Amino acid sequence: MIEAHALTKRYGERAAVTDLSFTVRPGAVTGFLGPNGAGKSTTMRMILGLDAPTSGHVTVNGKPYAEHAAPLHEVGAMLEARAIHTGRSAYDHLLALAATTGIPRRRVDEVIDLVGLREVARKRVGGFSLGMGQRLGIASALLGDPATLVLDEPVNGLDPEGILWIRTLLKGLAAEGRTVLLSSHLMSEMALTAEHLIVIGRGRLIADTSVAEFVDGAAGNSVRVRTDQAEPLRKLLAGRDTTVASVQRDVLEVTGISSDRIGRIAAEAGISLAELTPQQASLEEAFMELTRDAVEYQAPARAREEQPA
Repeated sequence: MIEAHALTKRYGERAAVTDLSFTVRPGAVTGFLGPNGAGKSTTMRMILGLDAPTSGHVTVNGKPYAEHAAPLHEVGAMLEARAIHTGRSAYDHLLALAATTGIPRRRVDEVIDLVGLREVARKRVGGFSLGMGQRLGIASALLGDPATLVLDEPVNGLDPEGILWIRTLLKGLAAEGRTVLLSSHLMSEMALTAEHLIVIGRGRLIADTSVAEFVDGAAGNSVRVRTDQAEPLRKLLAGRDTTVASVQRDVLEVTGISSDRIGRIAAEAGISLAELTPQQASLEEAFMELTRDAVEYQAPARAREEQPA
């Protein structure tokens, strides 16, 4: 478990993180989201003892990271997959980590097989592709068989097979009761992998909730209604908190009211419905809506409008 209490980190006059508190619990993959410059990297570095908080504190499994006698057995981390001596082989890199932390040699072979690097294990890391480097970074994080994982952009550079592999791996580790904190800009993948979300912006907490609740709360949620009595139904549904738009003839898009309520209103008025389909916003749409005021750079309105759907 990771517990952050009122974390604040300042660099001179600039606050990277301000009064940030959250808990990452075992048994689920927790997504850590935020726009560029939100303070995600700084927060992860404070979790791992690489940066000291200006105030507040953070513990991993009940202790600050630096106080664990065998930290690699407690926390496996990947913040920068390519931060590895390029002249070493993958095997030698992992063996050096194991030798300095009391991890047996057999574990090196186990993680090499686990991440699919057996065929290139004796080759120099400098010649690795981006995806191979990511696999080696994940192998390093898993070396101590830790109870907690902190991973920054683990699917970066992986092919579709590799993305499916890491998704399955992380969900399996969480199912074993481990704590998994995953940071990524790939919203589509986060939607498939994470169960819980911690969202920050400008160094402050924006949301700490399940993925389902986060998406359900998005303003983009609507209901598609198809009926040959669209105009009478529109008049019945229109209200202060409800928006009704005509998508095409006999089709309405309704926001601000549930599909169940629409169905009841139509039934009471004797209006038959050919379709009543909730249209849920995607995780990406929900994220963009919630963090709109927390981004460092806003694209010009025209550029946003011209982006393909």
